[in-house]
Amino acid sequence: MNQQFHLPFRAVLPILIMASVGMTANADIAGSIFLTGHDPDFHAFAGGNTSGAAAINTTAINFVTDPAFNTFSNAGIQKFLYVTSNIAPPAGHVDGTNGLLTSGYMLGVDFDRANAATLVTALGQLGTTYDALVVASDHGGILTQAELNILNAHSADIISFLNQGGGLYAMAESDSGAGLTPTGGFFGYLPFVISSAQKNQDETGDTVTPFGASIGLSNTDINGNASHNIFTATSGLNIVDLDSSGAILSLAGRGKVTNGGVSVVPEPTGIFLFAIGFFALFGSISLKRLGERAAVGLRVNGK
Repeated sequence: MNQQFHLPFRAVLPILIMASVGMTANADIAGSIFLTGHDPDFHAFAGGNTSGAAAINTTAINFVTDPAFNTFSNAGIQKFLYVTSNIAPPAGHVDGTNGLLTSGYMLGVDFDRANAATLVTALGQLGTTYDALVVASDHGGILTQAELNILNAHSADIISFLNQGGGLYAMAESDSGAGLTPTGGFFGYLPFVISSAQKNQDETGDTVTPFGASIGLSNTDINGNASHNIFTATSGLNIVDLDSSGAILSLAGRGKVTNGGVSVVPEPTGIFLFAIGFFALFGSISLKRLGERAAVGLRVNGK
C-alpha cells in the first residue's frame, strides 16, 4: 500500500520559534531609564511613608536592572553605582545611602558609592562592574554640584552605556533645601531632559498612571512624603505618576537615547509574541496546503 507523509504544524513550530527568537536577539538594544521628582533615598529612611518610598526605590531599580532588558545584568553583573557626595548632611537632608539600605540593598554587595573624588573612575566601570547608575537626590539626599557637573561632563559615556543596554535611575534634582546644586544642569547628562522644574510639595493626591501600576507602584507608595521637581514634557518616556495638579512626577521607559529624546523600540517579549502570532496565522492558512503538496511529492511504497 502507499503511505503519504504530511508536514504537520508541530514539526514546523520549533523552527518558527527559533526564527522568532533570532528576531528577538537581533532587536535593537535599548537602555532603561527611571527619572523621578520624589526623593526616596531620603524618605525610605526618614519620612512619613518609609515603606512607600522604599517601594519607589525597589520598583525603579528593578525596572532599570531587569535582566530581560539590561544586557549587563543578564550577563551576570548585578551591582549598581550610587552617585552621592560624602558631605555631612545639612539640616533637612540625609545621606541617601541609608534610604537604599532600608530599601533592602547592601552596600558593597548590591551597590557601591561614588562621590566627586571617585566618580570619574567609577563611571569607567559602567558595563563591567555595574549594570546601572543610580543618582541621589539633591534634597533630601546629598548630591552636590560637584557630582552633577561630572555626570553632565560624561553625558556621552552615560548615553553609550544606556544604548548598550544599561540602566539609569535618578532622583529629584531641584537645588531646594540647602541648595547643594546652585548652578543647575539638572539631568543634563540626559540632554533631551530639558523640561524639569523645581516644585516642592507634600505628596497628597498624587496618582499612579496605568503604566506606573504595570511596573508595580500604587497610589499608596507615592503619597505621604514630599517631592521636589516635576517634568513638563515626557521626552519620549512613559508617565509613571502625577501630582494632584496633573504635573508629571516620574518618567520611565526603554529605548535608544539621542539628543532629541528616547526613541522607543519594541521590547523583546513583544517581538517574540508578534513573531509567534504571525507564524501561527501563517500556519493556519498555509500549512495544510503545504502538507498536501508534500504528500504528492513524497510517496513511499509500503510492503
